[in-house]
Amino acid sequence: MASQHDVRLLDPLAHDATPEPYLPAAGKPWLLPLYDPMTRLGGVRRRHARLVALSGIAAGDRVLDLGCGTGNLALLVAASVPGSVVTGVDPDRPSLERAARKARRRRLPMTLVRGYGQSLPLPDESVDHVVSALALHHVAPDARAATAGEILRVLRPGGTVTVADFSAPDEHGRQGGHGHRLRRRHDHNAGHALADGNRDGGIVQLLTGAGLGGAIVLEHDRLAGSSLTYVQARRA
Repeated sequence: MASQHDVRLLDPLAHDATPEPYLPAAGKPWLLPLYDPMTRLGGVRRRHARLVALSGIAAGDRVLDLGCGTGNLALLVAASVPGSVVTGVDPDRPSLERAARKARRRRLPMTLVRGYGQSLPLPDESVDHVVSALALHHVAPDARAATAGEILRVLRPGGTVTVADFSAPDEHGRQGGHGHRLRRRHDHNAGHALADGNRDGGIVQLLTGAGLGGAIVLEHDRLAGSSLTYVQARRA
């Protein structure tokens, strides 16, 4: 059985004097205690399970959960694919601390690292799979291309990335989603709508533009009244 020492929380940004702006998992820090109950009631766990099934992760694979938040997707990978080696990266320290507590309670080994998608704190060609659920729409427009490039960099040849994210940004934003908060948080990109870059095949285009091959839409779904798209690509 795993021990608590199998869960590592690393913070290479602890002394960063000029942190990048970001939107935490719940949108606002004070909402974090409600995030897990809200996502559970909203059906996010079922979408996580579908993402894991589509990803093709196998025992022994090294997996990065990009934008892991409170760790629900990373925990599901660790629990459902025994022997997988899971790392979660997120810029929000309180979310990572919550993820670490849950992993220790469930005795699921993993490494949680504070970092940004556009500068992942992982070595080149170090993971077999990148998974990301409902995180890409948190990335500022001017960091999206760099984030996709980092996915390419950390994937080993033949490795895959599987993403689930909103693909109808205006619809989610009108319903009071993250769109308005994103506009306020990313002052240097004031006026951008939630997940504008995901519209009209934007996720496929983003991954293809980074040099990943065979990017395709696997499935469409609905979540919180908005369109959700599952996309997968591979490093040659």
